[in-house]
Formats: sequence, structure tokens, C-alpha cells
Amino acid sequence: MFNIIGAIISGLVIGALARWFYPGTVEMSWIATILLGIGGSLVAGLVTSRASRDFNRAGCLASILGAMALIFLGHVLHIGM
Repeated sequence: MFNIIGAIISGLVIGALARWFYPGTVEMSWIATILLGIGGSLVAGLVTSRASRDFNRAGCLASILGAMALIFLGHVLHIGM
């Protein structure tokens, strides 16, 4: 239960920071921001653990960069952002 709450809180913080650092406006709801932060953490974790067999959690900066990459991908693909 605490893992889920921790993922939601960290997703909100990571997503909000990614939206703040991303150039231009990013219009999305708080739920989408939480999902963006969680997705950014997953993307960064996959990129940083590509050489090993185990999945490693990414750091805060890598998670923000992963979330910013998802925002960019959303803008390129014109997915409701």
C-alpha cells in the first residue's frame, strides 16, 4: 500500500517538475501529471538499466528527463497534450 502511495506522490513531483522545466506550456490534469511522472521514471529506469538484467530505479534527474522526453514525444505525435 505504501509503495502505491509513494509512486503517486513521487509521480506528482516528477511530473510537475518535468512540466515546469519543459519549454512552453504543457496543459494537462493532475492525474495526467502523476501518470507522466510515473511513466518518466519507468522510461528512465529502462534506459539506465539497459546493460543489466535487473530493472534499476532511476534517480530524480533521470526521471525528470524521462518525463520531459514523454512530453516531447506527445507533442511530436500530437497526443492530446
